[in-house]
Amino acid sequence: MVGKEGRENTSDGGGAPRLHNRIAVLRLERGLSRQALADLVGVNHQTIGYLERGDYNPSLELAFRLSEVFGLPIEAIFSRTPLRPMSEELYGRQRQPDATPPAPASTPDETAKGGRP
Repeated sequence: MVGKEGRENTSDGGGAPRLHNRIAVLRLERGLSRQALADLVGVNHQTIGYLERGDYNPSLELAFRLSEVFGLPIEAIFSRTPLRPMSEELYGRQRQPDATPPAPASTPDETAKGGRP
């Protein structure tokens, strides 16, 4: 649904718009459990689960704490629109569809004999 300002409203009705995030990916990349991340930012481990699922939008304070733990700017963790995969963000390109593999090159022996045996 698009709101009055032309932006997509992804809230579940009446509440604040849903924020998309990379918390689960970042947490797993760093080998952190939900409990370990919760301890680092000072919240209950269930809060981390709610954040990861998008059931809960963090306070600005919590967003800054997560940013500090991951060593990333807030906008690399949270977005109002669905986030592109990190590989696209880092390398600026989308994955290309699988192309037909090139034909095997001729061996020097085949070339010298004028073709294949």
